[in-house]
Amino acid sequence: MAADLPTDGAPNRRHQMFPVLSDTEIARISRFGSVCRYARGERLFTSGEVGPGMFVLLSGVVSVTHRDGLGHVLPLVRQGPGEFLAEVGQLSGRPALVDGTAEEAVEALLVPPGQLRALLVAEAELGERITRALILRRVSLIESGASGPVLIGPSTAPDMLRLQAFLRRNGQPYQMVCARKDADAAALIAQYGAAADEVVVVCPDGSVLLNPGEDALARCIGMVDTAERDELFDVVVVGAGPAGLATAVYAASEGLSVVVLDCRAYGGQAGASARIENYLGFPTGISGQALAGRAFVQAQKFGAEMLIPAQAVGLDCSRAKDGPAAELHVKLADGRRLRGRSVVVASGARYRRPAVPRLAEFEGRGVWYWASAVEARLCAQAEVALIGGGNSAGQAAVFLAQHAVAVHMLVRSAGLAASMSRYLIDRIEATPNIHLRSHTELSRLDGCTAEGLEGLAWRDHRSGAEEARRIRHLFLFVGADPEAAWLQGCGVAVDAHGFVRTGQAIEGAAGDGYRPAALESNVPGVFAVGDVRSGSVKRVGGAIGEGAAAVAMIHQFLAARAPVAV
Repeated sequence: MAADLPTDGAPNRRHQMFPVLSDTEIARISRFGSVCRYARGERLFTSGEVGPGMFVLLSGVVSVTHRDGLGHVLPLVRQGPGEFLAEVGQLSGRPALVDGTAEEAVEALLVPPGQLRALLVAEAELGERITRALILRRVSLIESGASGPVLIGPSTAPDMLRLQAFLRRNGQPYQMVCARKDADAAALIAQYGAAADEVVVVCPDGSVLLNPGEDALARCIGMVDTAERDELFDVVVVGAGPAGLATAVYAASEGLSVVVLDCRAYGGQAGASARIENYLGFPTGISGQALAGRAFVQAQKFGAEMLIPAQAVGLDCSRAKDGPAAELHVKLADGRRLRGRSVVVASGARYRRPAVPRLAEFEGRGVWYWASAVEARLCAQAEVALIGGGNSAGQAAVFLAQHAVAVHMLVRSAGLAASMSRYLIDRIEATPNIHLRSHTELSRLDGCTAEGLEGLAWRDHRSGAEEARRIRHLFLFVGADPEAAWLQGCGVAVDAHGFVRTGQAIEGAAGDGYRPAALESNVPGVFAVGDVRSGSVKRVGGAIGEGAAAVAMIHQFLAARAPVAV
């Protein structure tokens, strides 16, 4: 019955996406849910509305369809007795991406999100099968372009590329519609008076946005809520890169209440890596997006709450030293506050912008700070330039070389040995269309705002010789500055470059004899992990290790602050 949903055609994958549960397995699941009944034609779940959880069909057939905001309906799959209906969004109670309608009288076991997470943890073998199916169903929706918001506009418009990148990096399916080929899309373009390079977005609930920002789009598709959060979390994690996600996984799996926020997407800089080949346990490599996506699901499985996008703009430490009643407040850009017994600063670092005139003018119009499949398609059979000599730059260069005619890699130093892993240097040297240009820096950008970047020039700083090229795509992976400005006003100690100091580096800086743990700052309960921490190794493996280690220190901190029983 599950043969209609688009997949990659692999029978094994199809079987994993739609397993049929045995009577024994359904009996084991039954203690986590309750039986519900639906009449013919009744909806079990509706696209754009919060899904009630996972349904295990006991009798009857359910038709799963996609209905976009333009009124188009696409049949996806029919499911019957022994099958379950859900995808990965139901782990955290997100809006449904599709409609589920009873074709006949249906009896089903409904497992709400909280109970679904409990099931996955309690029933390890069965939970593994269910989790794999939930993930594969989301992947299929992304690959097929048969769900999510509808993006209407030119495929190469800067705002189209911006919104695509945001949705892809957050694992959200979407559709692109050309107004020239769809009368309904053309009518919306005209109705909302969209300019030639603007994007009209139709959300699953039918609401329409013109050239929205990422926050507005996220609210429209139900990625993040706007409700006040008054609960006191054990751990507030700021940043959803490898360090932050590792903290969330280990803390939530050990019973701590955890909330994670990030202003952009999960994965951080590592999420933009085309292939990480030196991470333990993946001998053939894994993309940063895949690694981060698995950790993102894993954290939700254990009950960590995710607020993405949500930006931290301040930290209130005024109650950090109140003993058992101590708490910290993370201030969000939307005016809300998150209360935590501890805060983990995992906000990472951002790539620097070279001091080149007109750089900001071309950002999103030929100047990129990541290299995903979207950008790679734009660069097909073209020359590109890339600046940077670290591992992220090397991974991007190798990835782009599979699509571009030539990748010109500009580095100010004499070579790559001091800043890049040997395996990447070997790969770059073995790739004939990657041209390493040492002792070289970007000197000029050419073009107009309407058309985007049209050319650039670089200069050999030994000879002063300048070379101009008609290159329309420039990728920047230049150094890193810490994302720690939001900590100002709280007294968190930083080094000369703004990275957060921890452990012995600031012992005694609290001024009251407080001895911070190895990953703790001078403010009690404020920990720092990953790229934002002074002295970190700036590697994915190191960031994950720090996230795991921080949880043990948080346990000790919370135990020491627990009220004494009398």
